[in-house]
Amino acid sequence: MTTVEVDNGRAHAEPVSHPSPAERAELGRSARSNASRSSHADWAPAGDRPDPIDLLEQQAATRVPELVPIRYGRMAVSPFAFFRGAAYVMASDLAATPVSELRVQLCGDAHLSNFGGFASPERELLFDLNDFDETLPGPWEWDVKRLLASMAIAGRDRGFSSKQRRAIVQGTAEAYRLSMRQLAEMGELAIWYERVDQRLLTERFGPEATERQAKRFEKTVAKAKTKDSTRAFAKLTSTVDGEPRIISDPPLIVPVRELLPEGEVRDFEAGIQTLLADYRRTLPAERGRLFDRYRFVDLARKVVGVGSVGTRAWVILMIGRDSGDPLFLQAKEARPSVLEPFVGKSEFGNQGQRVVEGQKLMQAASDIFLGWLRTTGIDGKRRDFYIRQLWDWKTSAEVQSMLPSGMALYGRLCGWTLARAHARSGDSVAIASYLGGGDSFDRAVTEFSETYADQNARDHLALLEAIESGRLEATAGI
Repeated sequence: MTTVEVDNGRAHAEPVSHPSPAERAELGRSARSNASRSSHADWAPAGDRPDPIDLLEQQAATRVPELVPIRYGRMAVSPFAFFRGAAYVMASDLAATPVSELRVQLCGDAHLSNFGGFASPERELLFDLNDFDETLPGPWEWDVKRLLASMAIAGRDRGFSSKQRRAIVQGTAEAYRLSMRQLAEMGELAIWYERVDQRLLTERFGPEATERQAKRFEKTVAKAKTKDSTRAFAKLTSTVDGEPRIISDPPLIVPVRELLPEGEVRDFEAGIQTLLADYRRTLPAERGRLFDRYRFVDLARKVVGVGSVGTRAWVILMIGRDSGDPLFLQAKEARPSVLEPFVGKSEFGNQGQRVVEGQKLMQAASDIFLGWLRTTGIDGKRRDFYIRQLWDWKTSAEVQSMLPSGMALYGRLCGWTLARAHARSGDSVAIASYLGGGDSFDRAVTEFSETYADQNARDHLALLEAIESGRLEATAGI
């Protein structure tokens, strides 16, 4: 059988084989000869390991210069904050680690804060991965190791003991392994339909939660359901001459009218209609019809996240029926994945499309306005973007307040979720067979995570020293 894929108008045929479950299981067992499960414990910086500060400066070279100090300031706050912004550093390190050569669609930045809740098109609260800026096909182990290292580093930030951290990390690894083994027994459609919604969260993880954790979960769900375009409208806009306008809060939010001379603002806003038309063509037809019911009102640059600070991100205000019917979109610059130097280029010529296609492949459900475009920015340079709703019940874990039992429970949830995301694109039978029924892999990656947390602490210290010496400029408290 042959499948035909179309990439930006170029069709290419790829043969698809259908090995039996037994053959797939044997593929997984034989992959242990490429990398034994115990080999995943190994980590030591290579003699020619790149300077992590050099890697950060490479990324900064194409970012908005005046925003880069904010990124460094946010990363300097703690080793965990550094880790969140150091996906490129870890990708470079992971490239030298053992892999089974079984590949999946990677998130590329699967740390614990990049999991969370959001609304499905059916208006259910789902839990899933929610950041795909770095997505590319690659070794499944890389996502697992980034998730587990984030657990170890976050545990250190919270002051957890070594024993507590190891239990959290190994429990997360076990959840990934057991979940993959369960998924390997399921049909392909059943895997595709798997999702973690509010009901399943309550049924599967509720019995393990304490009364305090259960109440916190209910409060988090209630708060998430108020976080939408209507709330963003109330928080981010004011009325000027009878028309809503995005407020100015520099450097975090800067309306386009403050970034360009008045005459250029009018020309730029006039061109927005063309850009939105280009974006609309990437939406399914029925969602394009829905989008047509909204008109463009305003645009502002917005600083987002930790690792993303300095990349170009815009919030776009649209109005539907009236001012009580707002739609806030976020257009976020899509640059080549940090994984690209180590796993190869994307099959998609547009980096925004790379993000969107990877997200749809990994997530159980995606934003109804998820699309992409390529446009010329206010600096005259062509860049790729992906677009989604700014807020749609989005919520994430409050790592700074987690207790060991809560992080352990959360880690198992993340482990299950990552396994399901990988099973949608990879060979769940082969990966499950590779992992096996024992805890050899779990113990190995737990060892790796603690060792890598030591490396991350050294890298964070290097950042602080670079700031103190004046090599890097950092803005604190923003």
